[in-house]
Amino acid sequence: MLSMHREDQYAIRSLKAGASGYLNKQSAPAELVNAIRQVASGRKYISAALAQELANQISDDHETPLHETLSDREYQTLTMIASGKTVSDIANELVLSVKTISMYRSRLLQKMKLRHNAELTHYAIKNHLVD
Repeated sequence: MLSMHREDQYAIRSLKAGASGYLNKQSAPAELVNAIRQVASGRKYISAALAQELANQISDDHETPLHETLSDREYQTLTMIASGKTVSDIANELVLSVKTISMYRSRLLQKMKLRHNAELTHYAIKNHLVD
């Protein structure tokens, strides 16, 4: 899959959905040729950067609460969504675009292995992140 989206947003999801590889359009042409050859030979392809990210996820200390792995903006988005605010409300309040807040939401859901706002809210309440 050749995409305009960054790997950290869609690569793992695409591979789970059946893609044989994932590469961002910003990648070097030589990397694209290598990826095509690898997939054409029947193997999977991921970039070195994505492989490193996956290795980091495997070796992460699983004792650390998931919300502590979030960036400040992702954590802020988590608490605001759990407090009942919509993505549009959050964007207006933080003076950011709806697309930016949606990206934070997507990343935090992925990092925390959650599927939707209800699970996110449940997690936040259970871990006393909101009142």
